[in-house]
Amino acid sequence: MKVALFSAKKYDQQSFSQWASARLEFSYFDTRLDISSVALAEGHDAVCCFVNDDLSAPVLEALQQQGVRMVALRCAGFNNVDLDAVRTLGIRVARVPAYSPEAVAEHTVAMILCLNRKLHKAYNRVRDDNFALDGLLGFNLHGKTVGLIGTGKIGKATARILLGFGCRLVCHDIEPDTDLQQLGVSYLPLEDLFVQSDIISLHCPLTPQTAHLVNDSSLMLMKDGVMLINTSRGGLVDTKAVIKGLKSRKIGYLGLDVYEQEADLFFRDLSEQLIDDEVFKRLLTFPNVLITGHQAFFTQEALQQICQTTSDNLLAFAENRLTGTEL
Repeated sequence: MKVALFSAKKYDQQSFSQWASARLEFSYFDTRLDISSVALAEGHDAVCCFVNDDLSAPVLEALQQQGVRMVALRCAGFNNVDLDAVRTLGIRVARVPAYSPEAVAEHTVAMILCLNRKLHKAYNRVRDDNFALDGLLGFNLHGKTVGLIGTGKIGKATARILLGFGCRLVCHDIEPDTDLQQLGVSYLPLEDLFVQSDIISLHCPLTPQTAHLVNDSSLMLMKDGVMLINTSRGGLVDTKAVIKGLKSRKIGYLGLDVYEQEADLFFRDLSEQLIDDEVFKRLLTFPNVLITGHQAFFTQEALQQICQTTSDNLLAFAENRLTGTEL
């Protein structure tokens, strides 16, 4: 079975070479899948895509015309897939619904700690032989109220870590988790979570209902100086509204592992180029903003799970069986 793997980095090639089935023949393409690159899929039975690949209706139609009948997403989110077009065209799509949720949860908490204790600033100071503590004052996580929006596998793993710090957890989800409730976690309407939380962390999927969940109106409900963390999907946050919140001091700390216009930035080395995204460049000017390039998932354990699940999804398609990961 021939598979065209798009947005392929060196670590993707190494991982799939190590953990994918030898029955699968991969062609690796560094470029993103979009209408300009879709011709590369010619002669393949399936394509393997990542978070910023374009699986809109025109791309899916072009794939079908080339004989591609399977899209294997090596990620959990599928907001980049036109599901109506998939059903109309008869293309099978499968994803990796769970890959080491602890990886993203631990990165979330790392961002909280880094922003709170200003570790990024302290690191640079010490390298310049500056050991003064002025401007590095943090706060105890113990006793603080943390709001988690979404308590699926990643949100639940984050909750368990934060409970260990002695935080009070308030959550919002369409389906409350009974295990977390037994641990003392409260579920609140979204507006109440915004009002009560010292720290807010996003762990929900990007859907039409959750797009720009953080916006001018929701920010008005939050505490002054709130810490906001997003390791889920960039489109959950209205970036321009967040910049206004930073300027007004409504947001005291901002940690982003994702960005709503990241497709033209992340997973690439742009250090020798000019970045034209003025909104993103404005974010980088704030000393209380920490941005990582969509790396929360990036652990050895997560990569292995992604490769093995993706491999099984592709073999299941070849063998005409279901895995429970289909969309």
